[in-house]
Formats: sequence, C-alpha cells, structure tokens
Amino acid sequence: MVNWEAVAGSIGETTHTRFRIARVAPLGGGCINRAFRLEGTDGARYFVKLNDKHKLPMFEAEAAGLAAIAATRTVRVPQPVVCGLSGEHAFLVLEFLDLNGSGNARLLGEQLAALHRCTSTQFGFSQDNTIGETPQKNDWSPDWISFWRERRLGFQLDLAARNGYGGKLQEMGYRLMERLPEFLGSYQPHPSFLHGDLWGGNHAYTADGAPVAFDPAPYYGDREADLAMTELFGGFSPGFYAAYRAAWPLDAGYVVRKILYNLYHILNHANLFGGGYARQAEGMMGLLLKKPG
Repeated sequence: MVNWEAVAGSIGETTHTRFRIARVAPLGGGCINRAFRLEGTDGARYFVKLNDKHKLPMFEAEAAGLAAIAATRTVRVPQPVVCGLSGEHAFLVLEFLDLNGSGNARLLGEQLAALHRCTSTQFGFSQDNTIGETPQKNDWSPDWISFWRERRLGFQLDLAARNGYGGKLQEMGYRLMERLPEFLGSYQPHPSFLHGDLWGGNHAYTADGAPVAFDPAPYYGDREADLAMTELFGGFSPGFYAAYRAAWPLDAGYVVRKILYNLYHILNHANLFGGGYARQAEGMMGLLLKKPG
C-alpha cells in the first residue's frame, strides 16, 4: 500500500503549505509507472507517478530534465514539485494539467525550434537519465559521431546482445557504426537541447490550445534526432512540421539520417518489449547499409 500521507507531507514541505488529501484518483495511459491525480481539500491538484523504490534515480533524473526544459522558456512542460520515497515506493509529484489531444500544433513546432536553439559546447547532459526504463548514458563528448556510436547505438546493441539478440542484428549494427561518418558528410550538427523522447504520446494541449510536452529524456544532440522521433508511431500534424521548418529549415540529408536516429528508439523497443522490433531494426539497418558509401 502507498503511504499517501507521506507523499502529502513531502508536497507540503516543498510548497510551504499544509496539503491535506481529499481524493486519490488512479489515471491510465502509462506502461512503466502507475499514475494518480492527487486532490487536496483546498482544491489543489497534483499528478503523481509511482514505481518501485529502486526507480527513485529515474524520477530524480526526470525532475531535473523537466526543470532544465522549463528554464529555457520555450516548450511548456509540467513543473516538477518533489520526488522521494514512501515505504517500498518511489514517487514523483508534478504540476497537474488538464490536457487534451488537439491544439496549436504550429506553435509547438515553433517552440521546439526555439528549444533546439538552446545549445551547449558539447554533446551529452549533466546527468544520465532513462529512455523508457532503459538507462540513457549522457557523458559529455565534443564529437557527435562518437557520442552517437558509443552512447546510443553501441549501448543499445550491447544491451540487445545481453538480451539474446545476436547474429545478424549485431553484425549489421557494427557494420553501420563503422560507416557513421558517411551519413553526416559535411553536415555539422550543433549540440542542441533535445526533449529526447518526443513521440506523439508525449505531448498534448491545454484547454486554450497551448502545447505541453512531458516524459522527456533530454540531452544536447543533433536536433534532427528530436524531429526524427516525432515521425515514429504516427507522426505529428503537417502544421507542426511546416512551422518548425519555417523557423529553422532542415538539411537535405535529414531524409536518410532520420532512419539512423530512429534506429536507436527501435533498438530500445526491442530491448524493452521484444516482439518484432528486432526485425524492424534489422530492416532499418539494411536500408542504411544500402546507401552509397
């Protein structure tokens, strides 16, 4: 059982108010955490994620990522309130927002371009985080190709080998990593601040149509990696892409590189869920390896 009074106490200590619970309402939609709406007797509401206590570092990294994105004043994200432990559970408390699936997609495109114009001198992030439940290594690197080879594709391929995906997947993966420079050529990406996990299920809109992004896995990387993931699992609206490209046009090589960048997420899905994702990853690598080198 969850000690909700302990969670309420943490909220009160952080907000310097006395928060008393009126109602705890379970919410659906997540496959990794359990989610709840916590309502106070004073009308205050919070969004709460729960998981096993050993997942506290995951929640701490998420809170840090949300705070870092919020500090850019570009894309709106739920404000983190507090995270901690309550018995056998780790919890993360966020600002509660009433969200729906439709709104100003063009504004989201403009705001994402503004987020990507927030840059660093190196690729990576101040701390590791997670992509789904998978650790995401963000050690700083001055070189994008090395970062993508070692921290992204190499990490996922090593994990896939431990999960029993050997043979063709590994052979194709390591051939592809040797050829990474071919896919960039003269293209020189800047270390842009990325949401990191921006698929369709990780954004929504407030009642007035304002966009909100959530569940980030942020780091500084090639902005094309964020755009590529928006095209997975159904994609975003045409207005979103038109507005982004108007704010910051894309290099012609993005058409091929988006396959390379989305390979990371498909490998991650293979490691998390199995099924046909490993075969999909092999198909993507086959397409990339056919490109003239």
